[in-house]
Amino acid sequence: MTDRKLLIDTNVFIGLEDQHEVLPEFAELLQLCNQHSVHVFVHEAALADIGRDPNIARRDVSLSKVRKFEQLKKVRQPSRSVLEQRFGAMPKPNDVVDVAVLHALDIAAVDFLVTEDQGIHGRARRAMPPLADRVLTVVDALAWLRASFEPTRVILPFVEEVPAHAIDQEDDIFDSLRQGYPDFDQWWRNKCVREHRPCWAATIDNELAGLVVRKEETHAEAKTRYPGPEILKICTFKVKPKYRGEKLGELLLKQTLWFAQKNAFDLVYLTTFSDQRALISVLLYYGFEMTGMNERSEEIYEKPLSRNRLRPASGENLFDLARTNYPRFVGRDPAEAFCVPIRGEYHDILFPELSKGSQENKERRMPGNTIRKVYLCRAQTNQLKPGSVILFYRSRSEGYVVSQCVTSVGVVEAVTQARSLDDLVRITAKRSVYTEAQLAGFHATKADPVKVIDFLLIGHLEPPMALADLISEGVFAGRPPQSICKLPLSRFRPVRRRVAFGFKV
Repeated sequence: MTDRKLLIDTNVFIGLEDQHEVLPEFAELLQLCNQHSVHVFVHEAALADIGRDPNIARRDVSLSKVRKFEQLKKVRQPSRSVLEQRFGAMPKPNDVVDVAVLHALDIAAVDFLVTEDQGIHGRARRAMPPLADRVLTVVDALAWLRASFEPTRVILPFVEEVPAHAIDQEDDIFDSLRQGYPDFDQWWRNKCVREHRPCWAATIDNELAGLVVRKEETHAEAKTRYPGPEILKICTFKVKPKYRGEKLGELLLKQTLWFAQKNAFDLVYLTTFSDQRALISVLLYYGFEMTGMNERSEEIYEKPLSRNRLRPASGENLFDLARTNYPRFVGRDPAEAFCVPIRGEYHDILFPELSKGSQENKERRMPGNTIRKVYLCRAQTNQLKPGSVILFYRSRSEGYVVSQCVTSVGVVEAVTQARSLDDLVRITAKRSVYTEAQLAGFHATKADPVKVIDFLLIGHLEPPMALADLISEGVFAGRPPQSICKLPLSRFRPVRRRVAFGFKV
């Protein structure tokens, strides 16, 4: 198996201040890299940048940390003008370093760049073609390492609704909350337990791994910038540190937004401290907006919801519209619809929350819980594009109570071709449900590439639309498709009528 190479941004483990606390996940990241022969580099430009620190004591400490890693040296760079055209302006010395590490990634000197710097993530997204799928946070990198090299099977995490008094107040998931909120225990008893506040609890192997506490408020109570008579406050949004990298935050956010949309809330909001970078990044991606600060110096993030049909402006990017208005999407012209047939076992991996329909006991690895997903196939169609609607049809599958039906709706983010195992690993790292050995089994080559479809999961039909209805209502013209096929909007209409996700399509 090909050795993988990670380029680590020094900002991950060296802060601006001497007392900067290293991310607790970073030690685990290095441990997994060491176990699985993944090479870890720092760019020589970062060392030079640290060497310019006028604080000699801090500089020496920082250099001692960096020198523990192998250096990526003598990376040939094009002219400054070429780099700025590719990655944006470089007005400051640290911008030059940021672009240097992105260039090393761009020319495949390394497979992935690991950084918590949102400026670098932004540059990677703006580059054409974008590098965003290969720029990982520490949590992203942990998820990729576990999915690729840790084949341990665990019972699928699930979300259960429970009252606050069903949660053990002494569970260590609350430890960091007590540090940030001195009155946490009193608040939990007097507000959450006494008021029987509803919670969503995510569990792994019967251990509490993630928790959301919610509360319904009026606008007078919430005092949010955006109005609305029905407001959902997320009082607590927490993933246990040992389970970071399991994508439980995205699972809980999916639960929150689906619930709020289906139950006609006008607004979802929460507060968080600015150091919660991973959470804030996800919130911004799905359309939350920072609207102010509260008296505890927490940032306030709000996401207005609507039940009206999304109406794109001329030329507007349909995927970005779906992302920022998630879970709403455009299901009419100019959007196009496609049917994606998928075998039962792959359907279980992609949509584990639906695997309970199988007659056999299903234990799956975690990564299928995300909103952002990836589907691999060798379909010949080249018509899929960002914003296309995709309907997943579970084909005839032995041992399944329910098969031969349309189950799920997604919106395409991007379609790329993988022409080697390296391509597959790099393109799918942030959301793959496969180990590297399984990816190798696709045998991607230049002559026989694998199509990689990145998409957002919008929701599941309840109940699924069965084959008999798909034929009688004209979605299928006879036999079900054997490969991805385009559906004229007139044939998509019967499915669209069954979409009951809390908004008009």
